[in-house]
Amino acid sequence: MNWYDVTDLAGSVLLFAGAAVCLTGVIGMLRLPDVLTRSHAATNPQTLGMLLLVAGVALRLRSGVDLGTLALVAFFQLLTSAVAAHLVARAAYRTGQVGEVALLRDELASARDRS
Repeated sequence: MNWYDVTDLAGSVLLFAGAAVCLTGVIGMLRLPDVLTRSHAATNPQTLGMLLLVAGVALRLRSGVDLGTLALVAFFQLLTSAVAAHLVARAAYRTGQVGEVALLRDELASARDRS
């Protein structure tokens, strides 16, 4: 077994692990009860799963251009998923789709009352 076989095997394992983590995020989005918990399921497992997939693909491709492109994909995924989840949760809060019971502390109540 040479070096390329080992990296191909590790890449395959990472691809399967990433797909499994993404699947748990999808199941969470379908099963969780409200917007806040669904946005958690949509971002955290999806981001980890995507990073595992990118690592698996990087181990399989191995060229400089491909690795640079995959690094950009991972960077922008990390940057945008947190912002998107924050904006979805804030929009749900402002439209009244988040119940008072779901919040332990309501830091936006004073801002909501002023507007």
